[in-house]
Amino acid sequence: MTTLIINIKELLQVRETSIAKVSGAEMAILPTIKNAFLVIKDNLIADFGSMENLPPIHADKTIDATGKMVLPSWCDSHTHIVYAGNREQEFVDRINGMTYEEIANRGGGILNSAKKLNETTEEEIYNQSKARLEEVMRLGTGAVEIKSGYGLTFDGELKMLRVIQRLAQNYPITIKATFLGAHAFPLEYATNHKGYIDLIINEMLPEIAKHKLADFIDAFCETGYFTVDETQQIMEAGIKFGLKPKIHVNQFNSIGGIQAGVKYNALSVDHLEVMKPEDIEALKNTETMPVALPSCSYFLSIPYTPAREMIAAGLPLALATDYNPGSTPSGNMNFVVATACIKMKMTPEEAINAATINGAYAMGISETHGSITVGKKANLILTKPIPSYYQLPYAFGSNLIDTVLIEGEIFA
Repeated sequence: MTTLIINIKELLQVRETSIAKVSGAEMAILPTIKNAFLVIKDNLIADFGSMENLPPIHADKTIDATGKMVLPSWCDSHTHIVYAGNREQEFVDRINGMTYEEIANRGGGILNSAKKLNETTEEEIYNQSKARLEEVMRLGTGAVEIKSGYGLTFDGELKMLRVIQRLAQNYPITIKATFLGAHAFPLEYATNHKGYIDLIINEMLPEIAKHKLADFIDAFCETGYFTVDETQQIMEAGIKFGLKPKIHVNQFNSIGGIQAGVKYNALSVDHLEVMKPEDIEALKNTETMPVALPSCSYFLSIPYTPAREMIAAGLPLALATDYNPGSTPSGNMNFVVATACIKMKMTPEEAINAATINGAYAMGISETHGSITVGKKANLILTKPIPSYYQLPYAFGSNLIDTVLIEGEIFA
């Protein structure tokens, strides 16, 4: 099937040849074509260019995009979409003065979500999770990474990963699965860290690898959670089972997790709200993508990732939602892009690059996603008629999406 989109006011993120990522000053450059066309054959981008160069095309479907922007769908490289229930009460507790750490120390936070998940059937978790997935797809996300980590038991973690696998099988969106058994220590292992790490390495990982349930391995490297040494043990074990590391680091403290991630060639290091000069230095000239989660900072009222310092140092940066029940109950990448501009002082060009091509890199899919390039997936956002793409972060509270195409088909 051939679909032709014509009269595009501006086609964004145009890359004639495929690139992996953009870094430093390059992040401020967003290649575009005004008054453009785009051709989709089956599920791939087949051609694009200026309307004045539109060749004769026999299209099965033609979409008139007069006044509209077209850009690649968002690539959300850090989510926890699969979970049970919610943590509304903790939201109110924070309003009343409790910190995230205080809530966690009384058995709330991740342990609260783990209790709910282990009490909920796999079918119900799937039904709750698919509703969230459909919502983010309607909001323009065309590729998403989903983590486990709310099971914290052998059965719970496997249950989560099976749900992620089922979502990937049933929806056209590209889904990458991350095993995050090292999200927190269950209460029964609070004083026996070695016992829980042994459970992860010797029991969970072999079963996950056997059934090919994950692409990546993750750990929450943070004071009160997993130490640098413990995180390194988990990364090493994951690598042996064919899982590439992606780790949570520097959310509340800088304890050397970034350096450990770089040492093990982690695909990404995520959060980065607290960054020391040596952390930025450690990321220079590496293959590890820094990932910022601005809506987490917004929701928890914690510092934002210092994007300006990192970009000035020549680093790349990706943006993701961190969609989860405790610290970011939103998967809206449009809000993430706007918040990055408003609170992190990223330019619209930098934020769009961070949420498309660099987000794709942070999932290992930049060869197929993240830019308007011939041969890549036809995962696209068509905006409503807007004056310029600056409107996307400027009108932060408005839904400016008209149509979402996933694999060349209209989803919303």
